[in-house]
Amino acid sequence: MFASDMNPARDAGRVTTAGMVLFPIQFTWPHGGRSVFLSGSFNRWTELVPMSQVEGCPNVFQAVCAVPHGCHEYKFLVDGEWRHDERQPHRNGEYGIVNTFDTLPVPAEVPQVQPRSEILSNMDVDNGLTNRISAVTLNQAMPRILEQDLQASCHRISVFLAAHTAYELLPESGKVVALDVDLPVKQAFHILSEQGIPTAPLWDFSKGKFVGVLSALDFILILRELGNHGSNLTEEELETHTISAWKEGKAYMNGQVDGHGRPISRHLIHAGPYDNLKDVALKLLQNGVATVPIIHSSSEDGLFPQLLHLASLSGILKFICRYFKHCSGSSPILQLPIYAIPLGTWVPRIGESSSRPFAMLRPTASLSSALNMLVQAQVSSIPIVDDNDSLLDIYCRSDITALAKGRAYTHNLNEMTVYQALQLGQDSNTPFETRSQRCQMCLRTDTLLKVMEQLANPGVRRLVIVEAGSNRVEGIVSLTDIFRFLLG
Repeated sequence: MFASDMNPARDAGRVTTAGMVLFPIQFTWPHGGRSVFLSGSFNRWTELVPMSQVEGCPNVFQAVCAVPHGCHEYKFLVDGEWRHDERQPHRNGEYGIVNTFDTLPVPAEVPQVQPRSEILSNMDVDNGLTNRISAVTLNQAMPRILEQDLQASCHRISVFLAAHTAYELLPESGKVVALDVDLPVKQAFHILSEQGIPTAPLWDFSKGKFVGVLSALDFILILRELGNHGSNLTEEELETHTISAWKEGKAYMNGQVDGHGRPISRHLIHAGPYDNLKDVALKLLQNGVATVPIIHSSSEDGLFPQLLHLASLSGILKFICRYFKHCSGSSPILQLPIYAIPLGTWVPRIGESSSRPFAMLRPTASLSSALNMLVQAQVSSIPIVDDNDSLLDIYCRSDITALAKGRAYTHNLNEMTVYQALQLGQDSNTPFETRSQRCQMCLRTDTLLKVMEQLANPGVRRLVIVEAGSNRVEGIVSLTDIFRFLLG
């Protein structure tokens, strides 16, 4: 079946058909074995494509190959023996009994498939990314799932969350940092940076309760607001602003005042330890916040509250993955590639309009332009790309805390580039979002479950969807996107 001078393992899975419309097709061998390979007419029976064992399913092996349109035959090499899957369409062919499938032609011109290349050396990414097939085109064979199956899968996850409580998110040990509302903004800025955290609940001693949350977005707004009233931001200006004064000023800025012109305080968005996880997730989504404090009080009047935990979508998603990882068959939607699901924000194609803005910046852009874009586009991160729109890094809201190092916030933000700001974050030793956690990528052919497992890792709030090989940015999928899809 193979030519005598062919080394089947040498270029396994490599696309060699230039300029042809290719379809990513997932092949599955569900009958076990120690080593399983795939070959077929789509690669002229000249290559062996290694198949990977599905985690949690020792008898199931899968591989994704890019194939041109037409009728195809294929077989599996299982432990050195050629076999076919009797459960799939099959017929007698030149190589005995072979499995068959068809792909339909696409009447549209698509770009030439990019060859694989090394991932940029200055980024830490998914180690399996470069080993996956790089044949992704604009016109892909769209996997189909019945609407009732889709709704049933989402309903199953929704019911699961409703049956569990926030108490189950609490770690066995850990710490939660809270800030006094009378702290100067500058001091709070340094505390968040030193602790490596993007948000902190606010405690008001005069009221004896938690009254709000200070986040990285607050600091972005503070820097923009104070920067508008002077040529440079000074340390003294930050020293004169307490957190409570800033919150009042923010209410005036947003027009949140009563009939007497007094600021209206926003109620703290929080949850109790026995609130179900579905309600907690909906609170996070509906209020557009990154964390919800889990607060418990032993008295009915709410006195002496105890701050137990900061619940986040990441923690809830990890809880989901832990359960559904080994029973994903009960929710077929988890095995769909993300490009087949209305999920995330994608770079609009030529002739397409985008209902959601997609922002990207060059590393030479000013930091002030990045901060303005984060606020105006209402996004939590911006991919940093080169002249070919290939991913170099990502700038996130939480990166603003890196400016506390060496009091970099006293510099003119119009003169500091995004690259320089990212260098501050790279040098700072913070445990919250390391470089590898921030700049994580995925492919459009990755399954929803795989993307969910990546997003469930601590500190990972979004994945940049890239074109394999070139790292050209195709979109972003975030924790919020996942839960909006799952919970409707």
